Amino acid sequence: MRVFTVLACSLLLARATMAEPFTFAAIGDLPYGSPQELAEMAEQVNRQPVAFTIHVGDIKSGGSVCSDDALLTVRSLFDRFDKPLVYTPGDNEWTDCHRRSCGSYDPLERLDKLRQLFFATPDSFGKQKLALQTQGGSARHARFVENRRWQRGKLTFATLHLVGSNNNWQPELPSVSEFAAREEANIAWLRDTFDEARTRGDVAVVLAMQADTFFGQPVPDSGFTRWVAALADEVARWRKPVLLIQGDTHRYLVDRPLKQADGTPLPQLLRVVVPGEREADAVLIEVDDRRPEQPFRVRVMRGG
Repeated sequence: MRVFTVLACSLLLARATMAEPFTFAAIGDLPYGSPQELAEMAEQVNRQPVAFTIHVGDIKSGGSVCSDDALLTVRSLFDRFDKPLVYTPGDNEWTDCHRRSCGSYDPLERLDKLRQLFFATPDSFGKQKLALQTQGGSARHARFVENRRWQRGKLTFATLHLVGSNNNWQPELPSVSEFAAREEANIAWLRDTFDEARTRGDVAVVLAMQADTFFGQPVPDSGFTRWVAALADEVARWRKPVLLIQGDTHRYLVDRPLKQADGTPLPQLLRVVVPGEREADAVLIEVDDRRPEQPFRVRVMRGG
């Protein structure tokens, strides 16, 4: 009887640590035209039973002006989402702002402004806030306040600041001076995230960023080479499901882009590239950590 009681208590405790199944939304590469596109997206997402939304960057088109007003308009629209919204930057917000059509801004000044306007506190956006961990609490990487982390149930979520335009590895531009420090911070945040998930006994990890790190790859010594190698190492050691959410290339895609030594896909990693630009639909991801082998189910929420 005592053995039965101990087993029963153990089962109850295990169930108590699991979360009820939940759904979150992933969006990106919008608004590219009118800010109204984001307002309409907020209305659509608000009609869904989502726990939170992740926006993977590019909150303006690559050819529009990188003004403070453009950034502030989007920041205010983020708070139209009823549930928390977590945002990570894209290249259109700063990397590409040196372009004449964007206003010939200094990309590093725009990056500083992004951090001031969007990452001054550890809270998410949305009418309902979510308290987030930030890499800004690290002495070595204190400037990278945009890298965020949070948990729900037996999952750890993290955003990382990897962007298009080859992750700003553009040696011909003065703004490349920031690259090495951000690359180091992103790799450190990646490894810290998996360490924390191991400590918590999580069943899965979710990573989100703007860049499609596998587009046109492999390229020797690209702006993503070292980070992708670190990702492959962590996923292989983790040996549990990892969901990677990306944007930038605007076409909805679900795949397994990491390869094993024999060329077959590494099964632990599932990647979702969110649609964007003219097809700015939300991706809904259903999570059930009672299915530890594959806790994710992915579908597109069409607009309208």
